Amino acid sequence: MSIITLLTDFGYKDNFVGVVKGVLLGINPRIHAVDLCHEVEPQNITAAAFALKTAYKYFPKDTIHLVIIDPSVGSARLPILVKTKEHYFIGPDNGVLSLALEQEEIEGIVYLDNYEFHLRPVSNTFHARDIFAPVAAHLTKGISYQLFGKGIKSYKKIKLPKPKVGRKYIKGEVIYIDRFGDLVTNISQDLQEKITRSRISIKNKSIRGVKSSYAQVKQDSLLAIWGSSGFLEIAVNSGSAKNKLNVDIGDQVDIITNA
Repeated sequence: MSIITLLTDFGYKDNFVGVVKGVLLGINPRIHAVDLCHEVEPQNITAAAFALKTAYKYFPKDTIHLVIIDPSVGSARLPILVKTKEHYFIGPDNGVLSLALEQEEIEGIVYLDNYEFHLRPVSNTFHARDIFAPVAAHLTKGISYQLFGKGIKSYKKIKLPKPKVGRKYIKGEVIYIDRFGDLVTNISQDLQEKITRSRISIKNKSIRGVKSSYAQVKQDSLLAIWGSSGFLEIAVNSGSAKNKLNVDIGDQVDIITNA
């Protein structure tokens, strides 16, 4: 149990990521810390939850997933550890873990209130360093998750917005934008057959059908494609759909089916 993934909105300009790794290795030098992502849009809980949901299953059993997107750090929100049948999840109880947890069989949830496993004093603004990282590192040393605090019964949940599906239309929205400017929608591949022949509209631009590769359109042209996460994406061949369309998370995507 030596793998810890790190998912944060810290970026790389400051020393936050390095300090968290320093705490991990200071407690257990044998930890293998994997940088899952540190460029989540700052304080965007839903984007981070989506990134975790679509990534964690590719790691071995008993991997510890340390997730720090924490706009309410220092408030009454709880720091938690969740043990599932296959993985461990550590982070603030603000919904950032919930999209992954809804796919898991939960065995226990702990409120991290055992100060024995915290750095002291605990900062009001850097719980990643003082609470979450020390707990994750001690967990790799074989300490039972139940010893890190008081057991609780529930955690905060968020939901991805669901598309509206009619007989001849689907109304979705952009839920995530990757660094290439690809627009991930909330339209899942379960609806693939319904939109085999379709007209997709976003920001007054229309796209015909869904392609199987970027190369099926000319450079700087828009396309729709099923992404690796299992959701429909709007992209630009060798370009950025976000920049081309001036799109933000939450913008609407309309599909006329069988068009």
